[in-house]
Amino acid sequence: MEAEPKNKRKVVTFGEVLMRLSPAENRKLQQATHLDFFFGGTEMNVAASLAYFGVPVQHITNVSNDIVGDAAIATLRKFGIEVSQVKKVDHPLGIYFLEVGSAMRSSQIAYNRLHSAFANITPESVDWEEILEDADYLHWAGISPAISEGAYQTLKKGLEIAREKKIVVTADPAYRSNLWKYGRKSQEVLAELVDLSSIFIGGVNEINEILGSDYPFEEEGFIEGSKALLQAHPSIEKIFDKVRTSVSSSWQKISGRAWNGKNYLTSEELEIRDVVDRIGTGDAYAAGVLYGLQHFDDQEVLNFANAACALKHTHVGDANLVSVEEVLEVVSGNVSGRIKR
Repeated sequence: MEAEPKNKRKVVTFGEVLMRLSPAENRKLQQATHLDFFFGGTEMNVAASLAYFGVPVQHITNVSNDIVGDAAIATLRKFGIEVSQVKKVDHPLGIYFLEVGSAMRSSQIAYNRLHSAFANITPESVDWEEILEDADYLHWAGISPAISEGAYQTLKKGLEIAREKKIVVTADPAYRSNLWKYGRKSQEVLAELVDLSSIFIGGVNEINEILGSDYPFEEEGFIEGSKALLQAHPSIEKIFDKVRTSVSSSWQKISGRAWNGKNYLTSEELEIRDVVDRIGTGDAYAAGVLYGLQHFDDQEVLNFANAACALKHTHVGDANLVSVEEVLEVVSGNVSGRIKR
């Protein structure tokens, strides 16, 4: 499996940049005397991963007009993400606290993002026509329209312009019930935005949330739910799903499955017995799908995304900082982890 040489296609991502604060060494916050920090966020993580794959990528967001926002922008630049349309505003950057679990103890997250810089974004502040002029893909996730009315309306405007320009829109409509606080119903908003999208990155839980259905998780439920989603939202062409089996916080098994409108596809299951960091693993999968769509057939897309997701479990931080070559090694079956000299 090799990436086909093609012209690099620009991807645009839209979403909040957050500062993550976390005690080291699997400590609980009440034990900690200092906190490590990282910058991340669902769509930003996708952008960072794509940049490491060599894909031109631009991120659209608001950050705080202070030294924290400056540091966030510097991090985006370090990852190789274009930041020319990142706006600095007089609201704080969103933050979240993470206690990293171990063995049977789950990781825990607490957010502080209700009045963040991104929550105050407006459609008028984003020039989608200019941003999408040379774009081939626009990626969004369900967390962004859950943050605020402004974030929802800004994203909706971008998707409408992307459709006019015949840009491929990839949707990761992740549902977070504790985020929808501003009056909109998640089912209605996500269904509306999925109607403006081409590729669906999600599984039965997301399908059920959007359709108001109750398809079971098993293979037949995924297939039937996927068919129903394509019938209800004919703009969607393909569905890619990440399947996780949690033996414990430290031991995960990852595989992928897909429905491309005709065939049901699955990938090999990859096992990570010593998880370093679970945050951003779904974003790594989404980035793998986006890269794969530019280079591979559907089965290879699935294999690449699954391997990218597995690799994200092996290093700390929100973003998946691995190369295409590293992912392809795992796809080829090299999971020994031997030292390279």
